[in-house]
Amino acid sequence: SDVSHELRTPLTTIRMAADVMFEERASFDGPTARAAELLQAQLDRFESLLVDLLEISRFDAGAAVLEADPLDLYALVSRVIDGSTPLAERSGVPLRLHSEGEPRLLYADSRRIDRVIRNLLGNAIEHGNDRGVDITIGTNQEAAAVTVRDYGVGLRPGEASLVFSRFWRADPARARTTGGSGLGLAIALEDARLHGGWLEAWGEPGTGACFRLTLPLNVRGSFIASPLDLYPDDSAPASSSPIENVEVR
Repeated sequence: SDVSHELRTPLTTIRMAADVMFEERASFDGPTARAAELLQAQLDRFESLLVDLLEISRFDAGAAVLEADPLDLYALVSRVIDGSTPLAERSGVPLRLHSEGEPRLLYADSRRIDRVIRNLLGNAIEHGNDRGVDITIGTNQEAAAVTVRDYGVGLRPGEASLVFSRFWRADPARARTTGGSGLGLAIALEDARLHGGWLEAWGEPGTGACFRLTLPLNVRGSFIASPLDLYPDDSAPASSSPIENVEVR
């Protein structure tokens, strides 16, 4: 909390000044107005990074708290899709929701699960194409699962084991100009583990990627198998390219 205070205090002052400049940018000359817009955008990114760094630090310190309540997973995922639809439409990426198995309530931290699904769906929209994104919800007697499948660039051999790494990028030579802090999937993995769940990745170059979140119906309960397949029907058999099909639990 001390670190948070030390970082947030000067950032608040900078934000106040930047907000004034941004509101007055119409009265500036072209280059100055553009500078005000860039400052605003970069401050947004920095604040997002700070929030994510503080969240990661809580996991590292063992201080993350799970606040579990009865959760309707279908309703939560539907809300996330509704919130992501404007971005998907601008990107030309249709979103499709599917459901398998009987609807069941699970006990989970809705804030954390919302964050995981938003991250997975945001990544799928960013890396997808006009073939769309399929979001599937499934349940069995022990667990509930969500898969998010896109049909975009996919993952190269070995990358499925790296996507949950902090600040990892598929192309290290490319500066991060879009998306979040680079910690989204790392935080999502920790959120899944905090529930006693799994977060897994599959991908093939040119075919797309699929991420699967599996959660016990009861907090830190046990389950043997996920209700949903990780490997899509159009994927190569897992045995033919094991390095590309990585389960991180």
